[in-house]
Amino acid sequence: MEKEIKIYNYGLSELKTYLFVSLFVAGNVLLPQVCHIIPDGGKIFLPIYFFTLLASYKYGFKVGLLTAVISPIVNSLIFGMPTTAILPAILIKSIVLAIAASLVSSKTQKASIISLLIVIMIYQVVGTIAEWVMTSSFYVAIQDFRLGIPGMMLQLFGTYFILIISKDK
Repeated sequence: MEKEIKIYNYGLSELKTYLFVSLFVAGNVLLPQVCHIIPDGGKIFLPIYFFTLLASYKYGFKVGLLTAVISPIVNSLIFGMPTTAILPAILIKSIVLAIAASLVSSKTQKASIISLLIVIMIYQVVGTIAEWVMTSSFYVAIQDFRLGIPGMMLQLFGTYFILIISKDK
């Protein structure tokens, strides 16, 4: 199940970079608010990462990295979530996600379940290790694996679906 897709890599001097970052950050601000209607919805659906994955995979490292850094900070400043205590862990996971997604997509030039699964596992494993080091609690560090499997599945299949239906010029 793979499909060739057009991968973009916008530079920091291009207006499109900032337009896409604005759209993806807006998505990463709105989706968590919807998910937080459900008790523990943020922990279950991991919404802060969805548009970062899409941005990085389709539009490259710069769009992805800006989305990865700005989204959690904006959410924390406006809504207090993520809390400042866990913001560093969220930022690490987001940044690793942006790096992994942009690298995998630039190498494969394809949307595939396997490629997206690799990206998700990379950011989750690296992020779990970082969070474990930061908190000294393995139980806290594996929260995404204890509660967030539905969110990872949403990232996997939702991003794949969006990538394969997207129309490129």
